[in-house]
Amino acid sequence: MDLASNFKRVRERIEAACARTKRDPKEVELIAVSKSHPPELIEDAVGLGQLVFGESKVQEAKAKIPLCPGRARWHMIGHLQSNKARDAVALFEMIQSVHSLALAQELQKWAEKQAKPISVLLEVNIAGESSKFGLNPGKLLQELSTLNAFPKLELRGLMTIAPWTREPEKVRAVFQQLRELKKRCEDQLGAALPHLSMGMSGDFEVAIEEGATLVRIGTALFGPRQYRKMTRSGEDAE
Repeated sequence: MDLASNFKRVRERIEAACARTKRDPKEVELIAVSKSHPPELIEDAVGLGQLVFGESKVQEAKAKIPLCPGRARWHMIGHLQSNKARDAVALFEMIQSVHSLALAQELQKWAEKQAKPISVLLEVNIAGESSKFGLNPGKLLQELSTLNAFPKLELRGLMTIAPWTREPEKVRAVFQQLRELKKRCEDQLGAALPHLSMGMSGDFEVAIEEGATLVRIGTALFGPRQYRKMTRSGEDAE
């Protein structure tokens, strides 16, 4: 695997998608999905200038992050259970997967105890898939004011995971709906929400065309996930 070539190719694709819609590429931040990949690979990516990484499991992140360069920044992008909220607040600068009011309450509790404000995105199950977590749009709008009122949680926008498909055009409507929902949220709050986290290795160009500001890309950068022990810690990667 040629990591440098992979990053160069992905960045070129991001720039091309921005050019098609007359967006500034600086508006789109690449979140390198590092779950199941070892600290050495993270170090190599940091050496290439990539600083923001996404992890999906708190236990893996807790073992891995101390072994990675201190310049790296970390987002929680996977399903978060309430009993992992304390560690999540301590480990991450942003939690992209706040999928319920109950989870937000737990994050607020631990953010208060740790005296640490934390940026959050609300996860929305736009497609209504039973296999995925996330608020449905109606419930989100109903609970939005409450979710926005937690003093230690800084609401920064919305996140969704589109249905898997080999044809990215098939999920364009999902990204359009999330963009439109963000506008409704902004109108309701009377304040801007800067981020739309949507798009992964198979569909990120369509997501950018529809307004994504954060794209979560793993396979296109690092290749297939490496389900093996992390070499420095001896901990099994999840």
